[in-house]
Order: sequence, then structure tokens, then C-alpha cells
Amino acid sequence: MDGNTQRALVSEALPASISEALRAVVPESLRTSRSATADHGHDDRNRDGHARADRRTGGDGAGELAGTELVVGYPGAETPVIAGETVEIEPGSVTALIGPNGSGKSTLLKTLANQLDAEAGSVLVDGRDVHSLDPKELARKLGLLSQESTSPNGLTVEDLVYHGRYPHRGFFETVTTADQAAVNRAMELAGVTHLRTRELGSLSGGQRQLAWIAMVLAQETDILLLDEPTTFLDPHHQLEVMEIVETLHDESDVTVVLVLHDIEQAARYADHVIALRDGEVRARGPPAEVVTEDLLANVFRIEATVEAGTNGPTVTMEGPLHDDPS
Repeated sequence: MDGNTQRALVSEALPASISEALRAVVPESLRTSRSATADHGHDDRNRDGHARADRRTGGDGAGELAGTELVVGYPGAETPVIAGETVEIEPGSVTALIGPNGSGKSTLLKTLANQLDAEAGSVLVDGRDVHSLDPKELARKLGLLSQESTSPNGLTVEDLVYHGRYPHRGFFETVTTADQAAVNRAMELAGVTHLRTRELGSLSGGQRQLAWIAMVLAQETDILLLDEPTTFLDPHHQLEVMEIVETLHDESDVTVVLVLHDIEQAARYADHVIALRDGEVRARGPPAEVVTEDLLANVFRIEATVEAGTNGPTVTMEGPLHDDPS
């Protein structure tokens, strides 16, 4: 059995948690070709966040995503987590969902990814109801990197990334040149090419997260959903993850929605911010309009000073608020 056939078998045989944990990301229109990345190098990505004015919002290849009048709950709960909210994600943009713990951020994201069924309302992907798409068709359009991503520790980074090609292949199909190019491109963009042969169990938490991101990049879709991709990572790897998001925005038409706890990360890297509390959308719009002292007080229950910065609003935390605004 040759290496390509072996890799195809490994890819299709991986636990369901892998294919369910992430369904895709990055369109075929991704401009970062393997040769271009090799010419410019991983370190040439925008590291200072200065290119916001040069970003393109939207485009012919950008994925469209919307949730209308969504009601989402969990079995046994008396009230829904999300009660009748509507969100429309601008194609080609980076949209950050922010809010305190339990505000409904991850629930909303999983509903948009068809990981949770809404009790009412609808989710549209490129204008089509998400339930009208078969799993592989959906996986070619939309990808989710969840918080519960797990995989065998003995799997190499390269084989994990090759699993991202599953929506484009049938069972037992061998790896094609298109698969190889997509995997190489994804690993270079995620900065894990040098880890190609390393087993996942030997990696740090930050390295593993980058490997998972490379896997979803290899699926080459045009909508990417990331659920708290920087949580539990050290500052270096947090910046690595956010630079990947920035590069996708700068060099492709990918539509990105991500849940973030770091308000300043949301302000710096997102085009649009949606703030939630108690399952309700309390504010939405550009970071400069959403990330305000009033918003931080009313939504996060913190006293803070917000000032205009080079890369978006900067937040100085003063302390918690203990009175109930409601």
C-alpha cells in the first residue's frame, strides 16, 4: 500500500469527533499559494496589524451566513439560551462574538454551524437553508473549529491536516495533487510546516491548536467559524492564531466568525463586533462603536477606560461592578 493510499485510509478512519469538531475553512480563492508563501515566508505575514485600511470586505467568493429569529435551547432548560435573535454576517468580514461567560456566544456559533438545532428560526448558508445541505456539501462551504477538538496523540500533523480534505474525496480515494497543494498551503499559512512529521502528542497546546487550524484550512471552504481559538494559549500563540485570521482577511474572501474573550483582540482584528449578554444581542457594529465604556459596564459588568488606539479601541480595566444594571 503506497503512502497516499495509507493517508486516505487514515483520513477516512479518524474518529467522528475530528470531522464533527471542524468542518472547514478558507475558499479556493485563497490568494496565498504555496509558491507565493514560499517566496515571502511565514514571517512576512502582517505582524503589526497595520493594514486595516487595505483590507477588502466582501468579494465574489465570500461566503454568506445568516441566522434569522433563532431560538436555541438545551434539553431540560426552562428557557432558551438564545431567544429570537437575528444575525447577518457580512461576507468577507471578520466578525467577533463577545460577551461574558454564559452569554450564548458559543451556542450561537454552534447553531450557525449546524452543530445545534434551533427550536425556531433558520440558518442560511449562501442563501440556502443549512438543513438542505448534505454533510459533505456543507463541509465544503462552512467549517467549525470547536473547543472540543480531540485526536489520537500518535497522529502526525501532516496526517491530521490531510484529514481536512475529506469533503473533497470519496472513501478509499488516494491523495491528489490538489490535495497535496491544499495541505502544503494550509500548513504554511498556519506556520506548522516544520512540524509536519511530529506526532500531536509531542506538541505544546499552542502548536496543536495551529495544527487543527491547518486542518480546517485544508478543507478550502469560504466560511470559517472559530470557537474561542485563543483560550488557554500563551500570548505568542494567541498572536499566531490571530495573525492567521488577519492573513485570511487580507489575502482571501473568506468570511470569519469567532468567539473571543479578549476584548482588545476583538477590537483589533474584527471588522464587526456582536456583543451578547443573557442570550440577547446588546450591541453590534464596528469595534469603535461597540467597544465603549458603557458597553463594558452594561454587558461585562466592569469599569474600564476606553481610548482610541492605532489598531482599534484600547481597554484599561479598572475593576468589577457589583450592582445589577437590570
